[in-house]
Amino acid sequence: MKVTRLTITVILSAALFAVLLYSGLKPSFGPRNTTPHIALVMKSLANEFFLTMEHEARAHQKSSATEYRLTANGIRNETDVSGQVRIIENMIAQDVDALIVAPADSRALIPVCAQAIQQGIVVINIDNRFNQQTLAAKSLQIPFVGPGNRKGAKMVGSYLADHLEAGDGVAVLEGIPTAHNSQERKAGFIEAFREKALDILTIRSAEWDMEKANIVVAALINEYPDVKGIACANDSMALGAVAALKAAGKLNSVYVVGFDNISAVQEMLKNGQILATADQFGGQIAVNGIEYALEILKTGTHKADQETPVELITKQSIENNNE
Repeated sequence: MKVTRLTITVILSAALFAVLLYSGLKPSFGPRNTTPHIALVMKSLANEFFLTMEHEARAHQKSSATEYRLTANGIRNETDVSGQVRIIENMIAQDVDALIVAPADSRALIPVCAQAIQQGIVVINIDNRFNQQTLAAKSLQIPFVGPGNRKGAKMVGSYLADHLEAGDGVAVLEGIPTAHNSQERKAGFIEAFREKALDILTIRSAEWDMEKANIVVAALINEYPDVKGIACANDSMALGAVAALKAAGKLNSVYVVGFDNISAVQEMLKNGQILATADQFGGQIAVNGIEYALEILKTGTHKADQETPVELITKQSIENNNE
């Protein structure tokens, strides 16, 4: 076959197109819709953290109505991975320009996100990081916007450890074990406890759920009656832990910490039922993800990961902010 300049040009263009797709970017000709259509896909809206995320994302869109359209969806509960897959498939069918995804599972959502990328849709990962090995195996690069979960959990765990003595027994309640943010928070708690030489009695999953945490902690305190602290990987589980301790008459003898700083824990922080939590500013994470996507659609430039703030929240910090 005779190789012409036109043939070479076509081959190079096709190669560039493929690179753009598999790097999580749309081709440089920009969004297919006159006004970009952004889809925010979250975990359970029964969790106040994600409800706040949705509200702030909608407020951002309302203030930028001429810049993009927003569709926001969540799943029925934290383990409804198949529900998230269906939502993303529906968004692909609607020909959205970008997907902002807080995955319920760090691996299971990657195949459907790969399908989106193959359709030229920009994908931004927020809140819970996709598994990096799985992404690499599929030659995918998806920008992540979210906090340093391990760092935040270590701050909370260290604050709890400062209220205990070496050798005291503590327990860890993790979220869904396959979720990267659950793994990172668990690791942060463990690191803080080992530095203080605390005795890690057990690590159990309550799958981010308040009712499951209530059941798990009720069993835990029977098995380990001398436990002095319970570190929960989110505030919903911390609420369940407090309920179990209260029912057992042990609320004043066991410290509980959480992660997320939802409004439901504010009064408990003030009255000491919960010792500390971490604020990762969930609403702003979604907004940052949306803004990343819009910039990529506008410039065609691949964006690096962005670590967002995380802050220790205690009774004292709340009182200081109210002064």
